[in-house]
Amino acid sequence: MAVLTSPAPTPTPPTVTAPAASAPRRRRHGSRIAFHVTVGVVVVLWLLPVLWMAVLAVSDNEALQRNSQTLVPLGLTFDNIVGELSTSLIPRWFLNSVVVTGITTAGTVLTSALAGYAFGRLHFRFKKSLFVLTLAGLMVPREAMFIPLYLMFATTDQLNSYQALSMPRIALPLGVFIMTQFFKAVPAEMEEAARLDGAGHWRTFFQIMLPLAKPAMAALAIFAFVQSWNDYLWPLVVGTNPQFYTLTVGLAQQQASFEAARSLGDLMARGVLGSLPLVVVFLVFQRHLVRGIALGSGEK
Repeated sequence: MAVLTSPAPTPTPPTVTAPAASAPRRRRHGSRIAFHVTVGVVVVLWLLPVLWMAVLAVSDNEALQRNSQTLVPLGLTFDNIVGELSTSLIPRWFLNSVVVTGITTAGTVLTSALAGYAFGRLHFRFKKSLFVLTLAGLMVPREAMFIPLYLMFATTDQLNSYQALSMPRIALPLGVFIMTQFFKAVPAEMEEAARLDGAGHWRTFFQIMLPLAKPAMAALAIFAFVQSWNDYLWPLVVGTNPQFYTLTVGLAQQQASFEAARSLGDLMARGVLGSLPLVVVFLVFQRHLVRGIALGSGEK
């Protein structure tokens, strides 16, 4: 008689606990949170003086004499800003800064784009030597050129003029370098296709290269705008007539007067008027600035 035996139970394999795959993810998440917290703290610390200036600009001067350490307007009023716009030359200085900065920015972008296209895409004798000589201008302090520039404009009777205030700032070696690096990165096939269509260098530059270079030109324009708007020393040297003061020079001259600087609200109102265009330009063109920096760093 056969003895029926049940099959031996299959041994269950031991359970292997997989390593916690979420540990690196948690570390990355924690690093990301720490980064955002750090950036947030830095932004708050940077914005506090700006917020304080804006609050004092719309506060009553008599209340500020008793307490100026506040981030809440004391007796909300716009008399400080209206008074500065109506009882001083600030509107005239503001117009001068707009004209000078506009000419400087447009001239800087155009000349830098032309030079960058020549250095980045064309072949001619002594190109490397000229490019090195152009970049050598970055090592020359601006103050070292004040005397020859001043004599040049003085002998031609151009002091207290828009051309004297704007022309020396158009030649920007850094702008030439930025545009040269951008045009070098443009694929050669695009330029060759334009040549097959019978386009010369000028047509290729204006119809092909310039549209491609908009992000880099926007970033350069913002940089040139900020540099020109904040420029103080050269307008102080070349502009001796108050009618040709730029806003930075005019505000500094008012600051030197005790009568004009004794009211803290008026002083902060002048600071707001001087910095407001820079904030507006950055907020409007920040997308182009970020894209231009990304393209310049090789990001796609």
